[in-house]
Amino acid sequence: MNIGDTVSLVDDVLSGVVTNIVGNTVHLTSEEGFPLQFDISELVVIEKNTLLKEVNPDEILIQTKEKEQKPRKKNFRNKRKEKTVPPMEVDLHIQKITKNYKRLSNYDMLELQLDTAKRQLDFALSKKIQRVVFIHGVGEGVLKAELESLFRRYDDLKYGIADARKYGHGATEVYIPQKAMR
Repeated sequence: MNIGDTVSLVDDVLSGVVTNIVGNTVHLTSEEGFPLQFDISELVVIEKNTLLKEVNPDEILIQTKEKEQKPRKKNFRNKRKEKTVPPMEVDLHIQKITKNYKRLSNYDMLELQLDTAKRQLDFALSKKIQRVVFIHGVGEGVLKAELESLFRRYDDLKYGIADARKYGHGATEVYIPQKAMR
């Protein structure tokens, strides 16, 4: 990347001309004339001066025939898209785990809920399930705090509040990156 190059943002529809480069920071002027700064990793150089060569019509016909004669490779794509796969849901409400919860102490209930969460998380890791929602309820927050402590014991796990529209404020979603699943 050099001063004078036309660049575009990788993740957005914005382009401009590079006016200065300081370390990894690129200064540019947008098409609208605004001065902007971005990290070099956020930009890609746009090649504007690509020369088109003149093509002979006979050459196009020859290339088309060659292309038709080559066997086509079948394009197998994974039709299941990652973003559309619903998460695995684990309901940790004690009445969903056991019918005999009335006989248990608070400590025993919490231990049973945490054992269930750990078992389900290990299952998700073994089956390469990327997203798991643990439904713990709002309550006093003891189970939620213990779950977060459990999640911190695993490398590369990311977790946070699950979709509040669907679960309210009583659920935590865990994201298991692909590299953690190998």
